[in-house]
Order: sequence, then C-alpha cells, then structure tokens
Amino acid sequence: MQNPILDRLSGMALGGFIGDAVAMPAHWYYDRIALRRDYGEIRGYLAPFNPHPDSILWRSQYTSLNERGDILRDQAVYWGQRGVHYHQFLAAGENTLNLQLARELIESLLAKGAYDAEDYLARYIAFLLTPGKHRDTYVEECHRKFFEAYARGTAPKRCGGTDIHIGGLAPVGVLCGFSGGDASAALAVARAHVELTHRGEEIRAATDALVRILVATGGGVPLREAILEHGRDYISKRKITAWAREPDDVVIGKRLSTACYLQDAFPASLYLAWKYAGDFESGILINANLGGDNCHRGAVLGALLGAESGASGIASRWTDGLQAGRHLLGRIGELVAGREPNRG
Repeated sequence: MQNPILDRLSGMALGGFIGDAVAMPAHWYYDRIALRRDYGEIRGYLAPFNPHPDSILWRSQYTSLNERGDILRDQAVYWGQRGVHYHQFLAAGENTLNLQLARELIESLLAKGAYDAEDYLARYIAFLLTPGKHRDTYVEECHRKFFEAYARGTAPKRCGGTDIHIGGLAPVGVLCGFSGGDASAALAVARAHVELTHRGEEIRAATDALVRILVATGGGVPLREAILEHGRDYISKRKITAWAREPDDVVIGKRLSTACYLQDAFPASLYLAWKYAGDFESGILINANLGGDNCHRGAVLGALLGAESGASGIASRWTDGLQAGRHLLGRIGELVAGREPNRG
C-alpha cells in the first residue's frame, strides 16, 4: 500500500489535469442557458464543438514580430473569426494549453531531478514554437506577452509580464507534489516558476496561499481547515458557511464573478474546494457546469481536492478518460516517488 502522504502528493499533481479537462468544452461559457443547450449537464469528458456562443476570439489579436514570436502557427487563421471555440480541435479528456505545459514541467523535473528554470524555459519555448506540437487554438495573454518580449531579443527569464489571471496557478499542484510536502521548497519553486509568465504581487500572494493550503492538506490537515487557515485573506469561515447554503450558480455568478481574474476566480476555487471537500467527483463536475474560466478554476480545484483524496481516491474513470492519463499517472508516480515529507 502506498504511503498516504505520497498518495496525496500524487493526487494534488493529478487532480489539476482532470479538473481542467472535464471543464474544457464549457470553457468561457458565460451564458449558462447556452451551456445547457449545447452540452446538457456535463457528467464526464466531452469534446467541444463550434460555434461557441460566448467566444470573443473574433476580437483577440496577436501578430508575431518574427519567427521567434510565431506561437499561433496554423491556428492564426481562426483568430478574428466569430463563434470559434477556443479549444475546437481538442478531444474529449484532452488538456488545454496551460496544463499541456504542466506536463512539460513534469518532464523537466524528472529529467533534471530538481526545478531548473532554464531547462523548463527551453522546453516551453520549443513547445510553443514547434509546428503541430499542440492543437489548442487559444493561447493566453501571458504567453503572447512572453513571446512578444522574446521576439525582441529579451532573455527568457526576463520575458514574463504582469498578469492577474488564475491560469498562472495551474502548475502549482505539480510543483507542490514534487516538493514532497516541504513548504519552504514548494514556496521557492512555485514563486520562481509562476513568475516566468505571471509577475505581480497579486499572483505571488495567491501562489503562496495555494502552496500553503496544498502542503498542509498533503501533510494530513483536513482540506477545510487548511483553506480557512491559509486562505483567510481570500475567504472567511463566516462567508463560506453562509454561501454554502446558496446554490453554486449564485455564489459563482453573483457573489463572485465567473471570470478569470484572481480577485474572484481564486476565492471561487477555494469556495468550491471547501464545499466539496471529500468529494472529488462532485467538485470537478459542479465547477465544469458553472462555465466561465472553469478550466483554470478546475486546475486549482482539482489539485486541492486531489490533495485530500489522494490519487487512490480518484475514481479510475477520470484517469482512464484523460488523454494519456495512465501514462501521466505513472510519470506523477515517478515525480513523487521516494520523497520524504519535511514538515519542519
């Protein structure tokens, strides 16, 4: 039987991939009537289809300065068109770009045996500049800012721009799992990694809070207790218990925005994690059906719920249905194997 702490470390690394993939077809649906019309009630992995009624890809723009910045490649033709789903070519159970990049992070960690920003950046740049490396149509603003700077000749470690979107937190579960429950190590690598593409005090504070919650939960502290202790700058016991009596689509829709900005998206993730602590499946499904930036909320939520349930507590259908899920689970197992937690 696997060490329970190592199991929880695996769960926090794996959960984010599942939370993202199950939410993917409903990503950035703000009209919930349209979401229900197009997908019904999401109960598992689904493929997206066009048209996406809330897509604003038609007004998104990115023009590369040169080949060093050409990250849209064959997807560029879809930018500026109405109704295009952001993830139109992804299959059921496939991850969006930020979680595909988290898989590159896992490979870097395994190859180097430690966090190595230069190695990751080399993989990151190659991933986004290599034709056909991924099939995601949408490339977030943080990556566009990075490659605008890179195309101008800026050194990779200096290319990250200021960003306040929850997508920056997507790889934190992987980094905490790799850090073996060592809070100091997890904080150091998470801060360094997130800052490569997301700079600013707001994202740094959210990164720190998420790391502390994950490390505490991975060490055996109940998830609800960890959220109230380390997430108190974002949500209070009084507020969270009052909201838990309301429908989720009221809390995340009226009390908190469904959009991607940290000021609402991170508390929304913490709220869902608190309410659905101990029930991984319900949590990720509720999140998917709420729309908005459910993919990145799902990455954070999945890591939190997975930290409590452990990988062994996640039903096999979620791993089996995830694209390359069994391979990913194996790589995550290698990532956390033999790591002795340091609670000091």
